[in-house]
Amino acid sequence: MKGFFADEQRKHDPKAFLSSGAPKPNPEQPARVDRLLAGARTAGCEVVRPREQGLGPVSAVHTPEYLEFLERIFERWQRIEGASAEVIPNIHPLARDGTYPASAVGQAGYHMADTSCPISAETWDSALWSAWTAASAADDVQAGAPSAYALCRPPGHHAFADVAGGFCYINNSAVAAQRLRSNAARVAILDVDLHHGNGTQGIFYRRDDVLTVSIHADPVRFYPFFWGHADERGEGPGLGYNLNLPLARRTADAGFLEALDTALRRIRAFAPEALVVALGLDTFEGDPFGGLSVTTPGFARIGEAIGTLALPTVIVQEGGYLCDALGDNLAAFLTGFAGRHR
Repeated sequence: MKGFFADEQRKHDPKAFLSSGAPKPNPEQPARVDRLLAGARTAGCEVVRPREQGLGPVSAVHTPEYLEFLERIFERWQRIEGASAEVIPNIHPLARDGTYPASAVGQAGYHMADTSCPISAETWDSALWSAWTAASAADDVQAGAPSAYALCRPPGHHAFADVAGGFCYINNSAVAAQRLRSNAARVAILDVDLHHGNGTQGIFYRRDDVLTVSIHADPVRFYPFFWGHADERGEGPGLGYNLNLPLARRTADAGFLEALDTALRRIRAFAPEALVVALGLDTFEGDPFGGLSVTTPGFARIGEAIGTLALPTVIVQEGGYLCDALGDNLAAFLTGFAGRHR
């Protein structure tokens, strides 16, 4: 299996975010890259550089208004007297269907869901390369590779078509899925991150050509709070094409694998021609977010189970934060997946 990664993805280096109202160091750090690369190589991945692809892959899932904002907002923010070193919103609209603000402050609130996605001078370039990483992995699969791994950093599954949030700016899993749609009539996205993939759900919520399935900590008391509940099934043509499987806090291997069985049955019923796995390793029992309790051997079993689908598969890195086992967890998943994927 090839792995895709570009060194430009290291440059984004957010300093802080608010958690329960308190400023804390931002956990989405460049140091994640080295541990993930080590895990990918341990699993036998040949890591190659993605191809620069312009705005085509990202404009397929994001609005031009939003992409212009991401590209230009840091430069505009610096013109504000006394502005923070990073773009961080301090106001949000109660509704987003009215007038579009002209000011940088207003647009930051309009396009940024929370304070965990600060924008610095390097964010746009890193996010673009992260998206090109996902697109290049999808291209590799479309060219005949059975599977490919995209080491996407910054991650993407909390990014909506025109909103950043939860460390995410461009929705890499959506980019990969849309890219696969050029050759596949139906694509499934299986999100196994600790947090619900609310941005991915939002992008495809009214579509019946992309099935979105997410297993995650119950959002009734966990980020992203407002999305990810079991009664969210899609809208319009997409009704019945979204499945959320929220889990109680501290659910361990057995409970996660039981939910995964349900997810895989739904995916088989959809009969997709390709699969995107939004791979979060923050479900780990020792992850700093401490939401679920999956073990390192559990990741191998999760990979094995997904591998039985035997679909052309793009594995897109989402969460998984700095802890000693981060690389081991990735290696366990990829090795388990490759051992069953035929």
